[in-house]
Amino acid sequence: MAKKIINTTNAPAPIGPYSQAVMYGDLLYTSGQIAINPATGEMVMDSIEKETRQVMENLKAVLTAADMSFENVIKTTIFLNDMEQFAAVNAVYGEYFDEQNAPARETVQVANLPKYVNVEIGMIAGR
Repeated sequence: MAKKIINTTNAPAPIGPYSQAVMYGDLLYTSGQIAINPATGEMVMDSIEKETRQVMENLKAVLTAADMSFENVIKTTIFLNDMEQFAAVNAVYGEYFDEQNAPARETVQVANLPKYVNVEIGMIAGR
């Protein structure tokens, strides 16, 4: 199996030596997304809800570039800098998944995230 790099201008360009996502066989591994608006390059940090929505829209763009959708997501990892924001993040995150077929997930509080954001989310999806 060969790996295929997935890249789209509809999600933020990588800010380091990594790809937006890598397809390996039938599995897609996304890099963690943060709340950068790909059209402007600006951070979206007006509220944790808006920040989370931008993260999810960035992930949606990466999934779309791989001809997938949130229905294909198998597992997600959410990194928060403050677990007190879990409920707000979870509410927005939940809008993107059918509860009956939601992916496996872990959520961890971390000391810091790139660009000092509040939330970063990565996914694994499959065909």
